[in-house]
Amino acid sequence: QVHLVESGGGSVPAGESLILNCEFSKNIRCMAWFRQAPGNDREWVGPIDGRSNTQYSEALRGRVAISKDISKKTLSLQMSVLKAEDSARYYCAAVLPAGWAPCPSTKAGYTYWGQGTQVTVSS
Repeated sequence: QVHLVESGGGSVPAGESLILNCEFSKNIRCMAWFRQAPGNDREWVGPIDGRSNTQYSEALRGRVAISKDISKKTLSLQMSVLKAEDSARYYCAAVLPAGWAPCPSTKAGYTYWGQGTQVTVSS
């Protein structure tokens, strides 16, 4: 079992930056960020694998960075140049894929989820 607790959300003006954190109880190979706006499906932001390799969605590439500090048991999502359309509830997720399978890019691929933290960007 892996427990995940997100923090760092809030209301920010467009153009600003924000860092979200996710404290995890156990480090496992694939951890990721997702987001969900009202009325929309949960959207993949990107994962970080056991070698700290990252991927990012097309919509956010260049404006986000995912990192993980194992000693602090914290997964982070740095976001910059925030836009109104970035307003959503942000979730961290984790899974241990079978063998050396790549980290999933869909919500169905993840086993463990946090409760999320709300980000509201005002234009």
